[in-house]
Amino acid sequence: MVGPDRPEGSGTPAASSGAAASSGAAAAKSAGKAGRNLPAAIGVGGSLGIGLILVLVFVPLVWIGVVAVALAVATYEVSKRLREGGVLVPRIPLLLGGQAMIWLGWPFGAVGVLSAAVGTVLICMVWLLLRQGFDAAPKNYLEELSVTVLVACWLPLLASFAVLMVLQDNGAGRILVFVIGVVCSDVGGYIAGVLFGKHPMAPAISPKKSWEGLAGSLIFCVIGCLLTVTLILGANSMIGVLLGVVLVVTGTLGDLIESQVKRDLRIKDMGTLLPGHGGIMDRLDSLLPSAFVAWLVFTVLL
Repeated sequence: MVGPDRPEGSGTPAASSGAAASSGAAAAKSAGKAGRNLPAAIGVGGSLGIGLILVLVFVPLVWIGVVAVALAVATYEVSKRLREGGVLVPRIPLLLGGQAMIWLGWPFGAVGVLSAAVGTVLICMVWLLLRQGFDAAPKNYLEELSVTVLVACWLPLLASFAVLMVLQDNGAGRILVFVIGVVCSDVGGYIAGVLFGKHPMAPAISPKKSWEGLAGSLIFCVIGCLLTVTLILGANSMIGVLLGVVLVVTGTLGDLIESQVKRDLRIKDMGTLLPGHGGIMDRLDSLLPSAFVAWLVFTVLL
């Protein structure tokens, strides 16, 4: 990282500055204006997209397992980064509680998800309180508990709505519409931002986001949702227009929220698992809040 986001002490000695500059120049050649390794990003994104379509077409309930695995990895990434930043969130209760939120949505619906979420928070409260034993008071209890609750709500609780969605009538179609909408928003924002981006939208949080990119997200997402809601779900096209607008809002805000978290932690990516994308969490940032909104729109209007 460069500029004010670069962690203190992360610089290299002067003797290695030439090598660092050389590697930076090499990376710049393969990265787009928006900061991605575009060939790698396209390859990984295309592979994930094809795999998702195959799962939803042939074995839609496997989607629950896909969400569970993705959330386990994302929770590990986030907790690891937080621990590196000095915030010791309880990893085991978050991992187990997150799995409970995902899987209990299958037999028990929203009641199962809510019960698992409340149980996870209660267990984390006690875990942090007694982690040092009965003879020592916990340190930074309020801060670590607050961040723990944030992680539990931000990751598995929001992701559980993607599970609830697939269990509804034509659930596989609803998931496809939701994912295609978010992808259209990302692609439209990237293309418009690279080609026309001149006016930063939130430079203090995410310098590369522009108002032109937001406009591109809106155009692509509304068109994508209008078509998919009509063709895949057979529903009123105006539901697609509404869905497209709200997915752009939630997806953009989700991206900005993760950007600010990473800025606070002084890191560039949550992980390195996906070439050209970062970690799993770096791909879920816009999907997580959008899953709740899509579930809500479909539940109320379909």
